[in-house]
Amino acid sequence: MIRVLLLAVLLLTLAWAFWRLIDGVIETFGGTTPQRAARRPKVPAVKLVRDPVCGTWVSPTNSKVLTVGSSTHHFCSEACLGKFQRK
Repeated sequence: MIRVLLLAVLLLTLAWAFWRLIDGVIETFGGTTPQRAARRPKVPAVKLVRDPVCGTWVSPTNSKVLTVGSSTHHFCSEACLGKFQRK
């Protein structure tokens, strides 16, 4: 009886390890499993804007903003903002 119980535990452990391996391979190649997709938080996409001085992509909410006439420019830092104003 104990032999059957140990064999069952061994088979369950091997099956669990096999599925963990398959799950890792799927994730490595850019896929996702339904369980992982359900746990992933739903974060809205943010449209990035380009700094006209250095070309860095920045989030409009975290950037330094300068409005000239009807156009708005976003900068990654005070240094880029200063360089743009000196031009």
